[in-house]
Amino acid sequence: MDAQSRGRAEGADPADQWVLNPQTDDYELRLDGGPPPAPPAPSVPRQRTPQAPGPRPGGPRERDPGPPGRDGDTAPDGPRDTHRRKRKQPQRSGRRKALMWTGGVMGLALVGGSAFAYYWWDRLGGNIDTVDIGDVGSATVLGDGPANILVIGNDVRTGEGNEAYGNRDNVTGHADTTLLFHVAGDRSNATVVSIPRDLMTEIPDCETRQSDGTTKTIPGSDGTTRFNESYGVEGRDPGCTMRTVEQLTGLDVDHFMMFDFNAVKTLSTAVGGVEVCLEEPLKDTSGGTKLDLPEGRSTIQGEEALSFLRNRHGLKNESDLDRIGMQQKFVASMMRRLKEDTLSSPSKLLDVADAATKSLTVDKGIGSPAKLLTLAKELGKIDLKNITLMTLPVVDNPDEPKPVTVVPDPVKAPQVFSMLQDDVSFTEVKKQQKKAKDKQAALLKGARAEASAVRVDVFNGGGPQGAAGDTVTWLQTSQGVSRSANQGNAPAKVTRTQLVYAPDQADQARKLADLMGLPAAAMKPTAKAGGEAPMTLTLGPDFKGAGVPVSTPKKVDVPQSRADEKMCKG
Repeated sequence: MDAQSRGRAEGADPADQWVLNPQTDDYELRLDGGPPPAPPAPSVPRQRTPQAPGPRPGGPRERDPGPPGRDGDTAPDGPRDTHRRKRKQPQRSGRRKALMWTGGVMGLALVGGSAFAYYWWDRLGGNIDTVDIGDVGSATVLGDGPANILVIGNDVRTGEGNEAYGNRDNVTGHADTTLLFHVAGDRSNATVVSIPRDLMTEIPDCETRQSDGTTKTIPGSDGTTRFNESYGVEGRDPGCTMRTVEQLTGLDVDHFMMFDFNAVKTLSTAVGGVEVCLEEPLKDTSGGTKLDLPEGRSTIQGEEALSFLRNRHGLKNESDLDRIGMQQKFVASMMRRLKEDTLSSPSKLLDVADAATKSLTVDKGIGSPAKLLTLAKELGKIDLKNITLMTLPVVDNPDEPKPVTVVPDPVKAPQVFSMLQDDVSFTEVKKQQKKAKDKQAALLKGARAEASAVRVDVFNGGGPQGAAGDTVTWLQTSQGVSRSANQGNAPAKVTRTQLVYAPDQADQARKLADLMGLPAAAMKPTAKAGGEAPMTLTLGPDFKGAGVPVSTPKKVDVPQSRADEKMCKG
């Protein structure tokens, strides 16, 4: 009989048996209601077998360091007091903020160091499913600088009660509700962008790992394909969705987290319900679900919460875009519930952690409780008021007589992407130490070559028609860049103007940036020497014309909300 079961009252939750000893000012595990038990005899710490490094570039995979210690770090070698833990101090709020990000997975931070934590550590680790997505994404949890995490809502219909949302032969599902979390390099702010499932976009070719260890390339599609087909169709895995988002936004996506229908039910129930407010009653008149909410304040969970998130009926235009707005408010409300209520109860935290991980699939880069804890602690540095939620700016698809799909707004979408690429906050943050941005800006510092020494090929990758030819003419006739050449349309469109150059061409690149008015974010140095080969300048949608500086906007006029804004006023 182990330390967890010995003396336990029947039906008692071990997490509720932590009590405060006023004499020591510590929490102690009292399993039988009596005095705290004596510490166990020293024992040899459990050893974990190191994992072999993965094949992906960017460094070897991290080893799972095992359960956290009292400060959320790797448990130290040697015996550990399995019956006591330090009380949470008010000023150490970072850990509490961190927990809300992963739906309670990080509840272990509050019981780290106890024998009970070892049990839950193994249990949660067994819950998590991982997918090998090959060379897309990052092998590390979070590196220096900005990070992008894709949260995919899988619309697979398996599970009790889900038949109300329509049967589907595809048991894999599709990318339904998809959120792109952009985390600032200094962790002071974050932006959450919802990507509509009915967005028409280009899906690139995608290499997927098969169960037998082989690699299979899934052909991509042109711009007439719905975004939700980036996962589940033709065998596409979450890595294909990541590649699609990278091509759409021009951002590097580091990790993915995928949840299914059941996650909404179990998570909303585990936190004790999520508060929502409606300006008018909301009822599903289609008969698909039993959703029937009154005007004003309601607390929903389980089946009712899923119905709320899936519902379109009764909304303004009964569209997916209307539903996305409701989903964003629900997510923000759940985050506040976790922070204000759930985090104070160890038993609730463990329920949330168990519920979250049972419905969670991630890439191997974050595929363990230890790695999720590391991720959560970093994300927990962000104040709710500095988390912006928005929907990707879109317009009706002009190629449809009666539009049912959407395409990116040709003006506002590139502006949003440009701000994310340059790590510009959508909120007013008091202090931002943008190390990554400073490093990028340093690319413009240094010697400049003479204009006559600049060698560059110019491509049009999304700029105005004839932009490459007009730019070369302007460079040669008025700027003295005689060794510039028009190469016509680029092999693929880009999301923004970029200048690719070799290390030994840095002086040329700086001179051209001065002439063109290129921002630091447009500079793309490579590792290989260029020699006599020309640099490559690809003009993107942000390019307005020869002689017009290319710059990043400081703000964009799109509907936004903040995570600290309450859905229910008063």
